[in-house]
Formats: sequence, C-alpha cells, structure tokens
Amino acid sequence: MSARKNDSIPRTHSLSNTPNETPRVIIVGAGASGLAAAGRAAECGANVVVLERGDRTARKLRIAGKGRANITNTAELHDFIKAFGENGKFLYSAFSRFFSNDLIALFERLGVHTKVERGGRVFPESDDADDVADALERWVRKLGVEIHLKTRVKSVELAKDTARVIGVRTYERILPADAVVIATGGITYPKTGSTGDGYRIAAELGHQIIEPKPALTAMNVAEDWVKRLQGLGLKNVEAKLFSDQRLIEKEFGEMLFTHFGVSGPIILTLSRRAAQIVGQTNLELSIDLKPALSAEQIKERLIRDFSGTKAFKNYLPELLPRKLIPVFIELVNIPGDLPINRITAAQRRTIISTLKDLRLRISGLRPADEAIVTAGGVCIREINPKTMESKLIKGLYFSGEVIDIDAITGGYNLQAAFSTGWIAGESAAESAKSSN
Repeated sequence: MSARKNDSIPRTHSLSNTPNETPRVIIVGAGASGLAAAGRAAECGANVVVLERGDRTARKLRIAGKGRANITNTAELHDFIKAFGENGKFLYSAFSRFFSNDLIALFERLGVHTKVERGGRVFPESDDADDVADALERWVRKLGVEIHLKTRVKSVELAKDTARVIGVRTYERILPADAVVIATGGITYPKTGSTGDGYRIAAELGHQIIEPKPALTAMNVAEDWVKRLQGLGLKNVEAKLFSDQRLIEKEFGEMLFTHFGVSGPIILTLSRRAAQIVGQTNLELSIDLKPALSAEQIKERLIRDFSGTKAFKNYLPELLPRKLIPVFIELVNIPGDLPINRITAAQRRTIISTLKDLRLRISGLRPADEAIVTAGGVCIREINPKTMESKLIKGLYFSGEVIDIDAITGGYNLQAAFSTGWIAGESAAESAKSSN
C-alpha cells in the first residue's frame, strides 16, 4: 500500500459526549468483527462510536493470511460448521443470516474484488490485506461512525436497579450507551492490540471465561534432531495426535520442520485439539511418511528392492527427501554404508515402522504472539446465538474471537468474525432503538 492511500483515511476523531450527541451503540474494538458490527449498526440507523485502544484500525486483519487476508471460504454451510468443532452449531444462525456469499458481496460493494484459490480460500484480488481493512474503515466512516483510537475501555457500566447496559467507562470518562458490543479479539498477536481486555470486562460482568489458549499454532517437540531438519517441508503425509497413547485426531497434507519443532497446515489444525489438553496428558505426534502405502506394501517393496549391493544410504533417496536421510539412518540404527542385501528382517521391520510411525513428543505449543487464533473465550452458553446478546446483561453483545469459537485455517475464523459482528451490530442497533 502506498503512503498516499493510507493517508487518505483520517486516523483521529475528538470524543464527543454532549447530550445531543450521546452515542447509542458503542463498539469496543476496531478489528474485523468490530468494524463489521459498527457498519451494520450504522446501516440499521444507530449512532455508533467505536473505541479502539490501538493507534490503527484492524491491525490483525492487516497481517492476516500473511498479509493477503483470507477473508472467507466457499465451503458449504455444513462444512463451515464442522470446521469449528463442537462449538460450531453456535454459529449456525449467524452464518444463515450473513454467510460467505454475503461477505463477498459486501466487499464487492466496497470496491474490493475477490478471487478463490485452492481449498476454497477467498482473497482480495490485490493480495493486499490493507485493501480489505481500509475498505471497511472507509465504509463505517462514510456511515457516520466515530472511531476513537488510543482509547482503552476500563469497564461496561450497568444500571443500578437492573442488569442493563447504560454506558462504557474509559480511562478518561464515562460514555452513555444503550447497547455495547465487545469485539476486542483474543490473546494472539498482542502487538496488534489483542491483549485480552474483553475477557476481563466480560468476567467482571459475571460471564464465564473458558481459559484462552493459543490455537492454530506450531508445536514444540522434545527431540533435538528436528533442528537438523529446519526448513524441510513434507507433502502428502499424515499426522496423528495421540494423548496418553490414545489417537484423538489426524490430518493429511503438508507440514514443516522448524528449529523448535513442527509447523505447517496439518500441524496448525491439530494444534486446536492439542491446545485443549496440553500440559494435562502426554501428547505425541505420529508422522506417516508413506500414507498411500500400507506396511505390507512397503514390506513387499523392500523385499523386492533389497537384492543388490547398493549402500543403504544410497537407496534411501528413493523413499525420502535427502535432508531427512541422515536423521532417518540414526533413528533406525542401521549403518548407512551397509549393503541393502545384508539388511535383516528385523531391521526391515524397523524401517517400515519408522516410515509409518515417526514419533515426536510434544513439549508445548508456541506462544500467543505466534498463534493465528485463540481457543477459549466467553462461554457460548451465556450468549444468544441468534443475536449475540449476553444472556446475563441486557444490551451487552459479543462478537469475534472474544467468543469461545475457533476453527481450522482457510478463512473460517475471519468469516465468523464478520458474521458475528454483523449480527451483533444489527441486534445492538435494534436494542438501542427500542430502549428510546
């Protein structure tokens, strides 16, 4: 993005709090979900103020998808719900009212053309996340939404006699409101402003918080030899996640070895489940390097191939990437210069078991500042899925990552942010109008 394009968007706005300008709906957080809520609330006729503790809107959105913004996915509703695991049904109503086709149409209306890539992933044609974020900001400002940056919310104010929202307390003043949407995000990428303030605010109001943990993140492993494989990517492998020797989930696709452990698409997906139990059980990864072949098929191939005098290390390139060969030789404990016709049946079984079950002990997950989304958040049992309103506090709404919802990679999480924001904004506007 050029400086000229970014400078065309105003970044500051003086706070107003006179009786004639009392904000009816306050959105806490100017991320993807908060801006969606603000825009929809304004379209529904509400006076809207957005309070953002950072110095810029949509900072996390601007780096999403490695700076390209994978905004949604073309998957069917059933598959979308499935991508969120056991909490997916909570989103059924929101997705039914504002889904991927609606989001794509919105961005087209805002001048952001999109394209579909592998796996149904939807990106802006420009491959620039700033285009998405800037379009959202221009949209809400054009609707008259006030955005106040560098404004941190301390608490939500309630009426003395009832559990009803009457305003928001910042560290400078109290702002009256008829409805408040908490769209503060999770704990991931804290440098973008995701500091967990929403959890604190919700907890102070009596909401249960499911412990927030990093999700869609790489994994640390105990084995030192992975450091020698740093940068090695594997395609068409199967990774299985074991908890106390019990298989709990598996994924097929691509992975990557790093200096600390493993990463890549299938590892990130498995990390969602690992985040729920890490530190409570013994977690292991089993990597099947040859998932297309059964152990018996590999055995038949080795028996057929191990008839010559070629050295074991010179045969392995037919099975493995070259960078993996020295480590594999150590793991199977077979001399690299041993002629393959001298490999015993027991050694052959070791080769097969290592190819089909390369074990790694998970020592932990990478920290929140490296994770893509947060697992955990405000308990969904305390939120009305049709309106995103709190079941405890009238006029209080939640949207986006602050809620206990998270999905696999592929645009699902951003769609949830936009959908819940849209519904929360619409519902908050209706609530604000009915209270006057």
